[in-house]
Amino acid sequence: MTSIMTPDEFKKSTDVSRETLEKLKIYSEMLKKWQKSINLVSSSTLEDMWRRHFYDSAQLMDYIKPGDSDLSILDFGSGAGFPGLVLSVLGAGKVHLVESVGKKCSFMKQVIQNTGCDAVVHNERIENLTPFPVDLITSRACADLDKLLGFSHRFIGPKTRCLFLKGEKADAEILDASKKWGFKVKKYTSKSEESGMILSLSEIKGY
Repeated sequence: MTSIMTPDEFKKSTDVSRETLEKLKIYSEMLKKWQKSINLVSSSTLEDMWRRHFYDSAQLMDYIKPGDSDLSILDFGSGAGFPGLVLSVLGAGKVHLVESVGKKCSFMKQVIQNTGCDAVVHNERIENLTPFPVDLITSRACADLDKLLGFSHRFIGPKTRCLFLKGEKADAEILDASKKWGFKVKKYTSKSEESGMILSLSEIKGY
């Protein structure tokens, strides 16, 4: 049984600054408070939130080049802000958080206000959002890969990459999605969940 990750263990694993850790602590306290009245995340994950949500999201920074702090990032199906809002707190760039549930948007807006991170919330379904150019697209536990690319394609330019947090069915999803989409994919094992996988997609085209 993996032990529960503490904030200090998170800091050691990610090498974030003390100031950034304090912002994430504010975020975590708000998550616990709001979870009592809004189902933001699965309640069974709250006890180990630093691993299941914060570290799970923060590991994507390994695949964002150092110095790319001016990236335009689109995160959809954001829910309680994972992974997009964590990436914003970590300084990944300007993050656009897309979520259709109003109460979850209210939560994320409050986190942004309390942490001062560079993010904007769109209370909208991704398929209804007017497209704009982005450098990076992220999403977690939102849909299978084929659907994710269907949601993403209007925002994808020649140099846009996608980072998707997936589960153990990732290989089957890649096979299925390749019937409709052309893309280069790199696969990385998740650091927060042994059965999890991170997919890095580039050169994405629809057939």
